[in-house]
Amino acid sequence: MDDPAFDTQTDLQTQSILLAAANHDNASLRNLLRNSSANVQDSETGFTPLHAAIAACEPDEDHAKDVNGHVNGDTNDVAEGQKQEIEGAVKTMKLLFENGAIWNDLDVKGETPGCIAHRLGLKELYELCVDAGVRAEMLLSRLEQYQLLGDNEEDEDEEEDEEDEVEDVAEGVETIDISHGDESTENPNYLASNLTFDRDRLLDGSANGVMMEWETTLMQRSAELLAPTEGLRVLNVGHGMGIIDGIFHEKKPKAHHIIEAHPDVIKRMKEQGWDKKPGVFIHEGRWQDIVPGLVEKGELFDAIYFDTFAEEYKALREFFTEYVIGLLDPAGGADGNGGKFGLFNGMGADRQVVYDVYNKIVEFDLFEAGFDTEWETIPVPNLDEHGEWEGVRRKYWVLAEYKLPTCSFIG
Repeated sequence: MDDPAFDTQTDLQTQSILLAAANHDNASLRNLLRNSSANVQDSETGFTPLHAAIAACEPDEDHAKDVNGHVNGDTNDVAEGQKQEIEGAVKTMKLLFENGAIWNDLDVKGETPGCIAHRLGLKELYELCVDAGVRAEMLLSRLEQYQLLGDNEEDEDEEEDEEDEVEDVAEGVETIDISHGDESTENPNYLASNLTFDRDRLLDGSANGVMMEWETTLMQRSAELLAPTEGLRVLNVGHGMGIIDGIFHEKKPKAHHIIEAHPDVIKRMKEQGWDKKPGVFIHEGRWQDIVPGLVEKGELFDAIYFDTFAEEYKALREFFTEYVIGLLDPAGGADGNGGKFGLFNGMGADRQVVYDVYNKIVEFDLFEAGFDTEWETIPVPNLDEHGEWEGVRRKYWVLAEYKLPTCSFIG
């Protein structure tokens, strides 16, 4: 039987923590966190202590202007007060993160703490959220590696404490889907679904966007950087609507390999005559089943592009960590300085903070795998104003800028 007194006490504890966080009262907050969690949430707003600490820094225009909108006295005091507020928030956020605060918890408006910081223009607080997200996601990846090695019973006791620490920090971290579609979509379900080809879009059976024509500008630029001249050897993983493959083919590649897993896409490729185009090799199936064979045969490429649907980030990481290093010609490329690798960079693009977190993670993982990454920023038009999302289940892109990565071997 539930104890009403216990529920009341729990609520009071939560409100005390949120109030201390909002006031940046670290002494009280530290005491409260000894017997509670840094991830409590307000039942009405969904605010966590992180949300509260950041939202408290919102500039109060009423203090700077009178009722007629005129500047009210010296604004230096306002600016100094805002600076002190932010300094206090920085210390509070660091304390919360040290106590296991989750960087991407959502409030009732669907905002993470980082979303609030970004909306309010609080750059320093925003960067703290991004850095915390990178740490948490990297630790989650580390935990997964531990689980894969968990068969060794002798090491279990030694690693137990370290795994517990990783779990505490990574608890609640969402797994980001690198594809365009719904995060709950699983690759086998996608491959079994019926696709709809429209003039300007490709949708799966649940009306998720697999590929859309607005991406053409991004793929055009990526193709220019990966294969700037004719006569190169090209590999594309994920044909979709055939946007980037069409661009590659215009460059008259010496060899043009395409890996595609979905039966509906393969059928359409053959209807469009891709199987009869000169120099084109179509590999039917999942890249996980095909790429090892290409490596074994010693196939080398000057340009590789990766854009799959309904796969998590760990699939992309496996691709460039395990296989690109064996497929990309270190002595090839348009300038003879080595091949180039690119990908559709849509990881977490429904929130700016998640996108920025994964840009840092992918750059770090690429560097660890032996690749240097150059980034180019490309503006994206307002897709809502252009009606791009009409009939699409979920917006997989809401950002104003696209970060285009081009990778090559270090040195």
